Amino acid sequence: MVLNYIWIAFFLIAFVVALVKFVFLGDVNVFTEIMNSTYESARTGFEISLGLTGVLSLWLGVMKIGERGGMVELFSRAVSPLFSRLFPDIPKNHPVSGSILMNLSANMLGLDNAATPFGLKAMQELQEINPKKGEASNPMIMFLILNASGLTLIPVTIMVYRAQLGAANPADVFIPIMIATFSSTVTGMIAVCMKQRITIFNKAIMGFVLSIAVLIIGTIILFRSMSQEQINMVSGLAANIFLFTIIVLFIVKALRRRINIFDAFIDGAKEGFKTAVTIIPFLIAILVGIGVFRASGAMDFLMEGVRDLVALTGLDTRWVDGMPTALMKPLSGSGARGMMIDAMQTFGADSFTGRLSSVLQGATDTTFYIVAVYYGAVNIKNSRYTVPYALLADLAGIIAAIFVAYLFFG
Repeated sequence: MVLNYIWIAFFLIAFVVALVKFVFLGDVNVFTEIMNSTYESARTGFEISLGLTGVLSLWLGVMKIGERGGMVELFSRAVSPLFSRLFPDIPKNHPVSGSILMNLSANMLGLDNAATPFGLKAMQELQEINPKKGEASNPMIMFLILNASGLTLIPVTIMVYRAQLGAANPADVFIPIMIATFSSTVTGMIAVCMKQRITIFNKAIMGFVLSIAVLIIGTIILFRSMSQEQINMVSGLAANIFLFTIIVLFIVKALRRRINIFDAFIDGAKEGFKTAVTIIPFLIAILVGIGVFRASGAMDFLMEGVRDLVALTGLDTRWVDGMPTALMKPLSGSGARGMMIDAMQTFGADSFTGRLSSVLQGATDTTFYIVAVYYGAVNIKNSRYTVPYALLADLAGIIAAIFVAYLFFG
């Protein structure tokens, strides 16, 4: 329901802003640009879905091998102590726990191509145990919030862009990003726990939070002594070893059960193809709404308003220059990436704004894209409180990003 209102607001606000620009500023091209953005966004949505088809078919085929071979069941048992607390409505040792674990692991390693298929598989399995098929269940909401918070251990892509744009030390944003994204994830998780009346202070959940904190600290210590080239090589190698090891383990376990591995893969790949087709209209809808909002100039007006308000308080306004990235990130990953690159090109990769934009890019994930794709794949019409709680996690990440940017670079 919230997503419905937001989508309508994109168009109504865009129309009002465009009308003001046309009548009072004499901008005769604004409506043409808006309509062109709808065509471009619709095409982009289809192309993204088309690109997902092969990846979904591959990884859902692999997941089907793991499911029939029993490997997913083993994963489910391993994470049962934690997931029984975070997802109390999921039956004990249900296969969905393994899919959720695979998704979160891939996200933490920055493996978007693998994370999305695992996530869609998890959503399909969560829908099977959902008593109200058109409404998001509590486990679905918790899962979406953990995804939308964007916890990533190694933000390689951001560091690569900084290197290409001439940063003296492209990895100098590494630690601030880790702190910001961890803040986003913990805030989102705690907020949903409170909403769903899940006890936070138990060994499983606190152990999970502390384990992630230790993992982040360990990763920071490891990479601080490495050059940019070494970071890229080690992170890429670790991610690819992880993925291929998973595939081999699934196949070996399936061999021991003497199942037909090829047939299992084909059955899973068919599910992947169907899923890719299902999400096309949902993805196009959200991307067109975002495109209209951007093309109308509403985003620019919003930023100028924020800058003026901050200036009135007498506070430092440098952080406002990085806000286009922060505001765009929940709407569009590629849009936020473009804002980050523009900030580094305009102000310099090693400027405060350039670094802040990089930290903001890594602090959260594309909330509306994730909600549209994941819920669209299982035809969820009522997202309940998913969007506001995901945006709360985003806000925590943004505030943390601004704070650590001043702390490290201010």
